[in-house]
Amino acid sequence: MRFLSVFKTTERTAPPSAEEMANMGRLIQEGMKAGWLISTEGCLPTSLGARVRRSGGNLTVTDGPFAETKEAIGGFAILQAKSKEEAIELTRNFLKISGEGECELRQLYEPDSAPCQVSSHEAAELALRG
Repeated sequence: MRFLSVFKTTERTAPPSAEEMANMGRLIQEGMKAGWLISTEGCLPTSLGARVRRSGGNLTVTDGPFAETKEAIGGFAILQAKSKEEAIELTRNFLKISGEGECELRQLYEPDSAPCQVSSHEAAELALRG
């Protein structure tokens, strides 16, 4: 099973320290070598981002920074795990290294392991989205 882990934290005003980068680098290297980490990326500050929203048929674009946001997406990881419980444990280990924040953990859609029955039309739409 594959899981998306989205790390949310208070936006930092300074880059990570050399020690934080070294600790995260070791965790990433370990995860890639062991096969449980498929991909990971960190995000730059929201001041460099934008939000694109569709509501009521209208599209709006809001440039960052996003002052009303208490937590910003700090990064993400794609995990390979045998179960949700294993993915949770991998995420707990990540949070021990990353510091304050939370991860939203979501299982990724795979046709052969979908948790519920979906029609072929719904499966096609899910595949297009992800």
